[in-house]
Amino acid sequence: MANFSVEEIGGGWYLIDDGTTRWRVAVAGAGDQRWVFAGGEVAMLEIAAPGGRAAKPRSDGGVMAPMPATVVAVHVAPGQAVRHGDTLIVLEAMKMELPIRAPRDGVIKAVHCAKGELVQPGLNLLEWQ
Repeated sequence: MANFSVEEIGGGWYLIDDGTTRWRVAVAGAGDQRWVFAGGEVAMLEIAAPGGRAAKPRSDGGVMAPMPATVVAVHVAPGQAVRHGDTLIVLEAMKMELPIRAPRDGVIKAVHCAKGELVQPGLNLLEWQ
């Protein structure tokens, strides 16, 4: 089992190190839900109450902002086919660009954001077919 170190670097950002690899990860949210941004992908976690079930990832295939951010670029349009890892949207938060990448292959059904728009975590920015 790997040992991980976690260092808070401010503004919701963390540096995670397993001794071989380092990741910059953003965490946003409150209450029992957190959005985690790492490697261009976003995941939502549900946090269990003390003594309850462990936190579980929730994946519905949606593409969400990891934190309040401004849309810098939208690289897709409805009807466009995308492949896992393609950059779909570029966000800017805290003077840093956050590329949001396709979590899987698919076709874009709808785009729910536009360049210059402020987006919030937890809202789907795109729909898949």
